[in-house]
Amino acid sequence: MTPARGDVAVVIPARDESERISATVRAAAALPGVDLVLVVDDGSRDQTRSLAQRAGAAVISHPRPRGKGAAMETGAEAVRLLDGEQGREVPRHLLFLDADLGDTARHAGPLIEPVRRGEADMTVAVFTSTVKLGGHGLVVGLSGAGIQRATGRRPAQPLNGQRCLTRAAFEAARPIAAGFGAETALTIDLLRKGMRVTEVEVPLAHRATGKDWRAQLHRARQFADVGRALAPRLIPGAAPRRRDQLS
Repeated sequence: MTPARGDVAVVIPARDESERISATVRAAAALPGVDLVLVVDDGSRDQTRSLAQRAGAAVISHPRPRGKGAAMETGAEAVRLLDGEQGREVPRHLLFLDADLGDTARHAGPLIEPVRRGEADMTVAVFTSTVKLGGHGLVVGLSGAGIQRATGRRPAQPLNGQRCLTRAAFEAARPIAAGFGAETALTIDLLRKGMRVTEVEVPLAHRATGKDWRAQLHRARQFADVGRALAPRLIPGAAPRRRDQLS
C-alpha cells in the first residue's frame, strides 16, 4: 500500500538527453508514491537542464562531466539533505532511472514495491523489451562474470541502471564506484554485506544502441569503468578507489 505521503525520490543522472528527458521526468513523476524527481545534469551541452525543469523536475548540475557514479551520489545526497529539512523520520527510498527511458519509465513501479514492503534492500530491473540494452556484449560479460566471481550470483542484466534502494542500502554501498562501474559495484558490495538484491522484470526500454564511433567509444568507456570497479573487489586486501583518486 502506498503511503499518503510520498516515500520515493527518483534520481535521474543525465548528460545530453534533451530528446527524452522531458518524457522520462513526466513518466517518473506519475509513479505511485513518488513525490520528488531529481535530475542530475552531468555537464550537458544541450537543453537537458531547462527541459527537465519545465517537465517538473528539480535539477542539480555538475559544471563539467563527472560520470554516472558521481551523479548518483550527488542526487542521493541532495535527497538526504531534503529529507532532513522536511523532518522525515523515515528517509525516502531511492529509485534510479536512466534519462533515456522516455515514456516507458511509467512501468518502473514494480521496482519500488519489494523495497517498500521490506522484502528487498535493492531491486534491479530486467527488461522484457526486445530493444537492445546499452553496453556491448563484452562489457555485459565482464560485469556478469565479475559479479559471479565476487558473490556467486550472476545477474541477468548486470549493467541495468534501473534500481530501487533503501537509504540504508545506498549508504552501505558508498563510495559509489566511478562512471559506468557504479551498477556492477553496487551489486557486489550489497551482496557481500548480506543485503537482499532482487531482480524484477519490467517492460522498460532504452533508446536503441547505435553502432557509430560515438557508440563504440561509449562502450570502451563502459568496459574501462567496469574493469576499474571490479579490480579492487576481486583483489584481496585492495580498497575501492574513486576515479579522482587514480593517477
